[in-house]
Amino acid sequence: MDIPSIVIPPVEDIQTISIPLPTADVPSYVPLVVPPSDLQEPEGTKPVETVEPPKPTLPPPFPPYPLPSTEVLVPTVITAVTAVAATTVATPIIQDLKERITKFLNNKIKKWKENRKKKRDSLQNSKKT
Repeated sequence: MDIPSIVIPPVEDIQTISIPLPTADVPSYVPLVVPPSDLQEPEGTKPVETVEPPKPTLPPPFPPYPLPSTEVLVPTVITAVTAVAATTVATPIIQDLKERITKFLNNKIKKWKENRKKKRDSLQNSKKT
């Protein structure tokens, strides 16, 4: 009687790679030297006088031109206020109209697609018979 046996191939040596140990740059700093709190001026020296630089000045926010006359300024202001008011009032109305028109057109497109699908289905059914 033959007993089955398994032939195992010889084991191959697998070389492993060497991974170097990680290194890090340790941060360093220059020590800060703090003078003692009882530091005094040496004898025979004069204190240094410092002059503060002048504060920066900004130009006026408007050019030095004369304002236009009242006949020009009043209609300009009225036109600007009217334009802002008209835009403020018209924006919600236009937004509402846009939403309604979009909904209406989407419904029409949906119905058109349904009718097209029905026609396609009816044509396929008539060809089968």
